[in-house]
Formats: sequence, structure tokens, C-alpha cells
Amino acid sequence: MPSIDVVIELSAEACLAHYEGRVGQVLVQSLDGRRVVFPAEALRRVVTLNGVHGTFRLSFSPEGRFRSIVRLR
Repeated sequence: MPSIDVVIELSAEACLAHYEGRVGQVLVQSLDGRRVVFPAEALRRVVTLNGVHGTFRLSFSPEGRFRSIVRLR
């Protein structure tokens, strides 16, 4: 399964917009400079009271569909 490491820095307010469905996708930059888009719904798994901050590994199917998100640091 292909994966990519990204840095996500989202405030609690920004996460609320994603959680409420006002924003459907998240655009982030990978550690190697690529732009990555994934469903905002995935943030529900890693959001804290302060938002989402840190480095995460996103995994995708061979067809490019989002599969999972895991906090690295």
C-alpha cells in the first residue's frame, strides 16, 4: 500500500469546519514537497482539543484512494 508522510497544522477552529462538513477535503504538503489531498473525515481519527498538529503517515490504495492516517510525531 503506497504511503506518504505529511505535516498537518490545523487549529481547532479549522478542524471544526472539517468536522461539520463545511470543508470536504484537506490539502497538505508532504515532507518531500508534493501536494496531497485527502478526505477531511480522516481528521476525526487524529484531532485533539488543540486541532491537528504534527507529522502523519497517510496510506492509499494502489488506485490512489485514501485508506488510513497514523501519527508519527
